[in-house]
Amino acid sequence: MFWRWSLRVLISLLVAGSAFIVISNLWVIGSTSGKVYTDASALPGHRVGLVLGTSRRLTSGQPNPYFENRMLAAADLYRLGKITHVIVSGDNRTRFYNEPMEMKKALMKLGVPEAAITLDYAGLRTLDSIIRSKEIFGQEEIIIITQPFHSYRALFISRYYNINAVALVTKEPGQETSTRIYVREYFARAKAILDLYILKTSPRHLGEKEPIVI
Repeated sequence: MFWRWSLRVLISLLVAGSAFIVISNLWVIGSTSGKVYTDASALPGHRVGLVLGTSRRLTSGQPNPYFENRMLAAADLYRLGKITHVIVSGDNRTRFYNEPMEMKKALMKLGVPEAAITLDYAGLRTLDSIIRSKEIFGQEEIIIITQPFHSYRALFISRYYNINAVALVTKEPGQETSTRIYVREYFARAKAILDLYILKTSPRHLGEKEPIVI
């Protein structure tokens, strides 16, 4: 009967989709884990750091520890001389929500000079931020600064675009760590493979080149 056939098709699609998601995660993590660092002193000497954007505050209005930890890590890298320049890449959807500007202000408070910070206002997604670091800002080597769960996907995208990238991962806050974040990232890794290998997704905005000269 039709309903039985429909049920079999639905089950087959669910099984295939689940298998694709699991395999995607194994591929993304397995192919990039060797580029993830927790010790800044062990990092290769790439000169530009790319800080991936997130909101400065949580929906509750409290400070976002993910944001704060990324800023602290970037400032530490600058103080250690591991990087000489920082790209802060994030969402600037309205004049009331400006991730790059908030990151710049936070870094300057931590001692990073304004001249060492480049704002990327079109980092609407991780894909966009990574591609723009090369195509707009002219960087072939970068240190990505983010949390561990996010680093694998960022490195996977970098490798696809022949960017020599490593990631310095910041600590994850205990009570703020949300299962929802990890579930979303689990699916985002599968979507990254679709974007790169099937859909050939491009950044939403490119524009004129603004090479960073170190």
